[in-house]
Amino acid sequence: MKAITLILALLGLGVTGLMAQRQAAPPKTPGQTLFDFRIDRRIAPLKITSATQRTVLARVFRKYLTDESKCNPQFEANGETDALRAARKAGQIVPSIVDSATGSFTGPGKVETAYVISVSECNASHADNFGTKRVAIFSGQQLVVDTDVDFRSGIVRKTDLNGDGIDELLMTSGDMNQGIFVEMAALVEFQSRRLRIIQDFGTVTEDSCASAIPGSSSKASVLSFSDAMPGKMPKLHTDNYVATCRKTKRWRFLSSGKMPE
Repeated sequence: MKAITLILALLGLGVTGLMAQRQAAPPKTPGQTLFDFRIDRRIAPLKITSATQRTVLARVFRKYLTDESKCNPQFEANGETDALRAARKAGQIVPSIVDSATGSFTGPGKVETAYVISVSECNASHADNFGTKRVAIFSGQQLVVDTDVDFRSGIVRKTDLNGDGIDELLMTSGDMNQGIFVEMAALVEFQSRRLRIIQDFGTVTEDSCASAIPGSSSKASVLSFSDAMPGKMPKLHTDNYVATCRKTKRWRFLSSGKMPE
């Protein structure tokens, strides 16, 4: 009887382990990869001439500073509840172009350049993400879009998922705090000169390896899309993976949907 009980127990453990393995396997989602955040990215230096930088910034900002040392340390918001907005109004900013992409962002067939600008308001702290971020879209020398992009500072992919001839941008924002790096992503487009968020993916990278905290790990998302057809935005899907802090990462499936906290 004891032997039968032991065999049944072992079989139960085996079935439980098999179910756990099955649950740990990512669901099969047909379609194409939009972006794989597990892959290390090499960021190439942005090639923007000084003349282009000056032209773009002069069209976007009425006045600005060219060096942080010129910031007024005595500047006060004078009752303005939004200190960053007060700094922008006063020209207490040191803006720079941090990313760019060419495409058709406001209409099919248009040749445009989207510039991501770090406004760098004077005295903006880590809590302020070191200042706001904007996208300025130019058609030749004409400024056609100038909008805040909610601290998003990177363009990781340009797409036209619905095939309407107007490009979308997959944009990211990131933050490092006490050795923990967090990156968020959203697919955006520009309609009527305004930013429109098609889908906010939330956190797509969370790496605590540099913190040396016990149990540190690296988490990353794979974004994909399916059911693409002309004139219709396809379904967007997120699969999340986790790996230990080894030099060579071995990723295992974690979850689908927004990354768990």
